[in-house]
Amino acid sequence: MADFDHTLLDDIIHSRIRLAIMAVLVAVEQAEFTFLKEKVNATDGNLSVHLKKLDEAGYVSAHKRFVGRKPLSSYRLTARGRRAFELYVERLEELIRT
Repeated sequence: MADFDHTLLDDIIHSRIRLAIMAVLVAVEQAEFTFLKEKVNATDGNLSVHLKKLDEAGYVSAHKRFVGRKPLSSYRLTARGRRAFELYVERLEELIRT
């Protein structure tokens, strides 16, 4: 059995909520905050914190606007985020195979 270095897993992605966010965003072009909240099953505050962390890492980009007086935020994976997610999945598969 080959050794696998678990420290190669991306700590930014390796959180249940951030992993779920990334998994949702990899499957869609963009997603509104409320859609992500529903899919990830998180509170507004918790989701916001995790989206901010992904944004700061350059993995997602946010587009904020107002529709009338209501704020509307949408998110999408960046190229960097897509590559980081693909690499995360590859490394996870390596861990499973070892």
